[in-house]
Amino acid sequence: MLQNRIPPPILTMALALVMGLATGWPEPAPLRWTLAFVVFMTAGAFGIPALRAFRKAGTTIDPLRIDRVASLVTTGVYGRTRNPMYDSLVLLVSSWALVLGGFWVWAGPLALVLWLDRLQIRPEEAAMATRFGADYGAYRARVRRWL
Repeated sequence: MLQNRIPPPILTMALALVMGLATGWPEPAPLRWTLAFVVFMTAGAFGIPALRAFRKAGTTIDPLRIDRVASLVTTGVYGRTRNPMYDSLVLLVSSWALVLGGFWVWAGPLALVLWLDRLQIRPEEAAMATRFGADYGAYRARVRRWL
């Protein structure tokens, strides 16, 4: 059973809200906002194809219901990273950190990575190894967990 009972997108939005409340509304900074836009678009370049791949494979995107997984998706964006949806969430929070500016705001993306890695990804990987056996083991051996 998964240890994390908070859906990662909800956790990400809550973290972004806390980051914003802690720092206030940012001053316009064209370079920071431009970099943030690039990171934001990169998040979409991973997240949207990942969601489409799961839909096409007919498998669940609900990270709290790993027992409903129907197939192992290993192609497309999943050939570059085993967790493109989580990579996308971290990139989204990182783009927000760029907008907000400052040193301490980067604790947000770091906290999200640690939370996802320890409480979401590791339990998911154990469940996937049980469900898909050697196929998942081979996939893990050739594709990185994070970008």
